[in-house]
Amino acid sequence: MVSADFKESFDREILNYGHTLGHAVEIHSKYSLRHGEAVSIGLCFIAQLAGLRGILDEQTVNLHQLLLKNLGLPVTYSRSAWQELFALMALDKKARGHNLRFVAISKVGECLRIEDAIESELEQAYEMIST
Repeated sequence: MVSADFKESFDREILNYGHTLGHAVEIHSKYSLRHGEAVSIGLCFIAQLAGLRGILDEQTVNLHQLLLKNLGLPVTYSRSAWQELFALMALDKKARGHNLRFVAISKVGECLRIEDAIESELEQAYEMIST
């Protein structure tokens, strides 16, 4: 998929599931979290956002945290980091102008893009995974 689709079409973007916040967490932690650990937090975040929007059912939202936690991966991050994380996400290569872009799922096996999230909505989703 990567070699056949090098121009970042949506098929390739699917591989970025959880990475928008994940990359920001990775940078914010000064790389004390490994890539997969940071993306785990990003997966929980985007699942919460999709849940808030009614795109993803509550059971699947909760399953994200349960599975990742059972694998020994982090599923929460510092509440006080939000403003810095939001600023870091704005630098993400998937961002278009002032719009952040996220890959989400509507159910297992079905992906979609969220491009119209506002900061308060993102912060609400983040609060649900922050400590």
